[in-house]
Amino acid sequence: MPNIKKSTGKRGPRKRKLAEEFPPGEVFTDLLKKKWKLGPVIGKGGFGCLYLADVNSSESVTSDAPYVIKVEPSDNGPLFTELSFYMRAAKPEPIKKWISSHKLKYLGVPKYWGSGLHQKNGKSYRFMVMDRLGKDLQKIFEEQGKQFSRKTVLQLGLRILNVLEYIHEHEYVHGDIKASNLLLGHEIPNQVYLVDYGLAFRYSPEGNHKDYKENPKRCHDGTLEFTSIDAHKGVAPSRRGDLEILGYCMICWLSGSLPWEDNLQNPDYVKLSKIRYTDNISEFMLKCFTKEDKPDEIARYMEKVMALSYTEKPPYQELREIFLQGLQNIGHKDDGILDFEVSLNGDIPAKPKTKRKLVAASGTATADEDNAEIAVDGVKNAKKRKPASPKIGATKPKLQKISPKPKTNLKPRKRVQKLKSPE
Repeated sequence: MPNIKKSTGKRGPRKRKLAEEFPPGEVFTDLLKKKWKLGPVIGKGGFGCLYLADVNSSESVTSDAPYVIKVEPSDNGPLFTELSFYMRAAKPEPIKKWISSHKLKYLGVPKYWGSGLHQKNGKSYRFMVMDRLGKDLQKIFEEQGKQFSRKTVLQLGLRILNVLEYIHEHEYVHGDIKASNLLLGHEIPNQVYLVDYGLAFRYSPEGNHKDYKENPKRCHDGTLEFTSIDAHKGVAPSRRGDLEILGYCMICWLSGSLPWEDNLQNPDYVKLSKIRYTDNISEFMLKCFTKEDKPDEIARYMEKVMALSYTEKPPYQELREIFLQGLQNIGHKDDGILDFEVSLNGDIPAKPKTKRKLVAASGTATADEDNAEIAVDGVKNAKKRKPASPKIGATKPKLQKISPKPKTNLKPRKRVQKLKSPE
């Protein structure tokens, strides 16, 4: 489900009408006269509400409803911008054709199912119906200790590149890629979708690319820590800007932070820091990673992206090949599996809070479960992590409490539970 909260550094209209909450059961009629019934509110911001929804019937909307409806006063602007994108580029049929022609398993763009105006008590409300989605990556990122594995980051990069190529070919750029705008599939949590097109920009209407022009009144649009250098200068968003933002996100997901995060109150400092580091990608990588952990494929990706001209079409397949080579270098392939554990509804199970010394009935080595070293992607990771919760339905090994034993040189590895790839 789309994130409708205002993000740090994201600029918008100064005044917006407050959202009015509609009761469950309210029926909306879209432009094609199709009727939709509202369920409970699942998200609320200063400008709109997000509801579970389903096709209108005599039944109440249940918790497993397949759609959401985003509603805001018609005088507000963000949903109007999103609607323009969804109506042009996110209808089910063109998405289906793209998936088929590009031989993809899925495309991470939420489908548009309808929209219209709803009148109540003399007020007008704009609404849009789209796919229901699951949990956002920002919540998962924080729950995972603000670090994703290299395999997961590279596979996220591949999926997002697919999305960006699609929306770019439909004359739009996103302009605000970040973890909170990336949502897992509601029923298939290995799928990830790019949402929130409130800053989407039609960079090439009718095939005519916008000119490069700096505008001081538009400086720093987007989310400050991730937005592009062009956006810092007030230049209209472009394809290279989207790819630059993705690069910053991937570095943050791998390293846990970005070099300019210590002074986000100063937009010019952030801009100058980005210019400095992207002029010297090697310095950028060494600032964020140790020599041993430095992801060479991310450095190659950033070098390619920062060399693009403003109007140049990006080499999407070449960029994908860089990520695929990165997976191969760490002993993996693009299997579509994200290695954080999530349940079928997109939630991450709570991790155990208690610490006990346990030993399998058939084993001999002991370890504090919260401090055991684990292996990730075949490379030993010395960072301390709590164990993942067991999968539902899995058989638990019989464990028995034991008294402390003298330390041994054995350091048992703990397996990271992975989701099975969807059939």
